[in-house]
Amino acid sequence: MNVRPGALSALLAALLAAALFGTTGTAQALGPDGTDPASVGALRIAVGASVLALAVVGRSRRAVRPIRAGRLPTWTLVLVGGLCVASYQACFFLGVSRTGVAVGTVVALGVAPLATGLLAMLLGERPDPVWTGATAVAVVGVVLLVMGSGSSTTSVDLLGVAAAVGAGVSYAGYTVAARSLLLRGADGVRVMAGFFATGALVLLPVLLLHPPAWALTVRGAAMVLWLGVMTTAVAYLLFQHALSGLSARTVSTLTLGEPVTATVLGVVVLSERLSTLTALGVVVVVVGLLLTGLPRRSPAPDAAPVTAAPADLP
Repeated sequence: MNVRPGALSALLAALLAAALFGTTGTAQALGPDGTDPASVGALRIAVGASVLALAVVGRSRRAVRPIRAGRLPTWTLVLVGGLCVASYQACFFLGVSRTGVAVGTVVALGVAPLATGLLAMLLGERPDPVWTGATAVAVVGVVLLVMGSGSSTTSVDLLGVAAAVGAGVSYAGYTVAARSLLLRGADGVRVMAGFFATGALVLLPVLLLHPPAWALTVRGAAMVLWLGVMTTAVAYLLFQHALSGLSARTVSTLTLGEPVTATVLGVVVLSERLSTLTALGVVVVVVGLLLTGLPRRSPAPDAAPVTAAPADLP
């Protein structure tokens, strides 16, 4: 990744987005008792989609750049991104419920950068040795971090592992779809609004089947607002800014900083015990993220602006 104008702000945006993602678990822990993970995810997406829609309205007077055509119609990429947003929620919650938090998190976070790197090859983004090594280090750190938490007590089963893999692939799907649209000249805020509006519609039946009465309490409303506004709307606005200046695979690796934030908040806010293995995992993840941010000597597509779309853009 070359350090070009805008690349540093994109890198910082990815890390800040990861930090906001990492507050999700603490927010849920501080929320009311009796919450249902499925309805929490659906409400989070619904609130986030509403805030993103308001952000689009605030930009409605700006000139909209024409979007370059590609092999796939724009509406198809928006639909794919929205379906991936919804499937990530469903797959991740199913995965951790059947395999335990530790295994589900490791599988999902481990698969995500690998799947993103593979899918990003459709955009002409070829993995380089620095990214490959940095991602491997960061994933090992995540494994150590979660193993040290000792939070998994559920037996591993194939359905749960498959669901966690599905979560990682879903993450890669909406990441690459967003990067593709940005490279075509689409407005990043509108892209995220379209993704989450689609995801919210897909997850609407969850709210009908599991009415979230807990959300009407003060603690419940506060939790939903934080998850919807900060960990969804604001985080994904930062996420799309990161994708406008960095490759999809690099952004995916940088967001592995999420469990580091979650671990620190668990110790500081929830008074959880920090084991030696977890501390080592945090250090290893940070080393991986630092390696990801190292400048390359030769030009690479990592920091290429969104106006420079590769010829084989899907």
